[in-house]
Amino acid sequence: MSPQPVPTPPGPGQESVWAYPRPPRLERTPRRLEIWLGGVRIADTTGAYRVLETSHPPTYYLPRAAFLPGVLQPAAGRSVCEWKGPATYWTLEAGGQRAEAAGWSYETPSPPFQAIAGFVAVYAGRMDACRVDGVPVTPQPGGFYGGWITPDVVGPFKGEPGSMGW
Repeated sequence: MSPQPVPTPPGPGQESVWAYPRPPRLERTPRRLEIWLGGVRIADTTGAYRVLETSHPPTYYLPRAAFLPGVLQPAAGRSVCEWKGPATYWTLEAGGQRAEAAGWSYETPSPPFQAIAGFVAVYAGRMDACRVDGVPVTPQPGGFYGGWITPDVVGPFKGEPGSMGW
């Protein structure tokens, strides 16, 4: 059994992921989200959503129209989120770089998440860069989860060593 985490107290202008709910909450965000792959800015939007779940940094879902044409290609694989439903995976390609199954969407999400039907999230660690309001993102640790860490979010975060039982 993993020891219970000790939340980092948030400073001014920060959010603690330990104040996020479980089950997760979906909310619209006006923040500017940008994604680069192969030296190309492949997505840019201020019309995204974020999912907030206890112990996880926000996961951002961008409208498919935010991506440059031809960047998103269907990928093999399927999974099911206990909250959002069945996931569809996407390979992203630009500037001669290909990131297999580096994005996912919920084409037919559960009712609380209907607003993100067809919106796409990406693993920040598989892109050249992701930014929130111009600030570079740190990928959620562990490689399994897709949260984006920015200086205005404090943890500890699910995915860090020792967090398996959280």
